[in-house]
Amino acid sequence: MIELTIADGVAEVVLNAPQKLNAMDGRAFLDLRAAVDEAAAGGAAKVLLLRGEGRAFCAGRDLGGVDIENDNALAFLEERIVPAMQAIMAFPGPSFAAAQGASLGAGLGLLIAADVVYLAEDAKIGSPFANLGMVLDSGGHWLFTERLGTHRTLDLVYTADLISGAEAVRSGLFSRAFPAEALLDETRKIVARVARGPINAYQDGKKLVAAIRDQRLGFWDALDLENKVQGAIVSTDNYKEGMAAFLEKRRPNFS
Repeated sequence: MIELTIADGVAEVVLNAPQKLNAMDGRAFLDLRAAVDEAAAGGAAKVLLLRGEGRAFCAGRDLGGVDIENDNALAFLEERIVPAMQAIMAFPGPSFAAAQGASLGAGLGLLIAADVVYLAEDAKIGSPFANLGMVLDSGGHWLFTERLGTHRTLDLVYTADLISGAEAVRSGLFSRAFPAEALLDETRKIVARVARGPINAYQDGKKLVAAIRDQRLGFWDALDLENKVQGAIVSTDNYKEGMAAFLEKRRPNFS
């Protein structure tokens, strides 16, 4: 169900099992990781775009074949879902996800792993796990608590209510919302523009943001790190091209 195409510097990875809302079994998560790793290793892909075919982005883990009495949920999370998320997060260039319909459980986790997420205005985000006697997984507690605070997070956890893509963006969970019929076209336009940009500068920015997030850097520590990165980037070809293009009033040609 995992498809990979690379063209014009963009690796597009598609979850393509629309008949089951792109719910993923263990094999699909391994294939997703392999596809992202392939895109990262080849050198032709500067930017990653992850999307789902059909009415939903990803309804989460495919529960159809689960043995209720013997399900090893911990192993599935650690050996299937987390490695796929890590591959997306480790993609060296900018990564984007476009999500319509449901993004639940592991589907939400895949969105969390991407750098930038665009949603359909009527997309559905949340924690339906209370209806299954389970807890939200794949990083959902971190995302909701970090962005929404404890009260709103527990409201979503306890009620199993879902929020729309438009509300998710207004709440600061993700970046932008588009009408569903325009989501993919608008995302592809932005991704194509980014693929023509200074990838090394994007990579440095991505590392800076990750350090601020994961190391909980204070303002002055973050500023010091930012200064050092900026001091080093002025020796790169893309900096020289960007400055020359600005002074010559032309479009830059980044490598």
